[in-house]
Amino acid sequence: MSRIGKNPVPVPAGVTLSQNGQVVSVKGPKGELSFTLPDAVTGKLEDGAFVVSPVEGAEKAKAMWGMARTMVLNMVVGVTEGFKKDLELRGVGYRAAMKGNTLNLQLGYSHEINYDAPDGIQISVAKPTEISIAGIDKQSVGQVAAIIRQYRKPEPYKGKGVRYVGEYVRIKEGKKK
Repeated sequence: MSRIGKNPVPVPAGVTLSQNGQVVSVKGPKGELSFTLPDAVTGKLEDGAFVVSPVEGAEKAKAMWGMARTMVLNMVVGVTEGFKKDLELRGVGYRAAMKGNTLNLQLGYSHEINYDAPDGIQISVAKPTEISIAGIDKQSVGQVAAIIRQYRKPEPYKGKGVRYVGEYVRIKEGKKK
């Protein structure tokens, strides 16, 4: 039994959840998302909640049950509240700025890095060293944050680089004479 999969996904007021075969669509105040359930699970809407259940005899049912339920829950949370990731820049001269829909990064290289925000993702820069990424799709928000972090990962000797807010970077000891 999946501990996550057996819990129903509550559908709050103001959110419409519809199902057409294996495709689940969620529409809310922030937008609309859809997800195709794997063949190993089925879903149905009952009593204001969406219930995901495994298909009998399917080999991948155990693996897909909890994942499918979590994907539906993330869609419901995304269209009601949205998701947000915060990044911080550490290093002398490291800074970020928005130019229209393009994020301009100066990360100690000889050139600037320009990153165009994909559709459905809002990038904002409150301070030159703080980047905030928001959107309704949890996977897209996390992917954009990971791509931006990849430009200059935190290094272990001084801790310089792009890191998630609250991320702990273990600092190594340098060479000794």
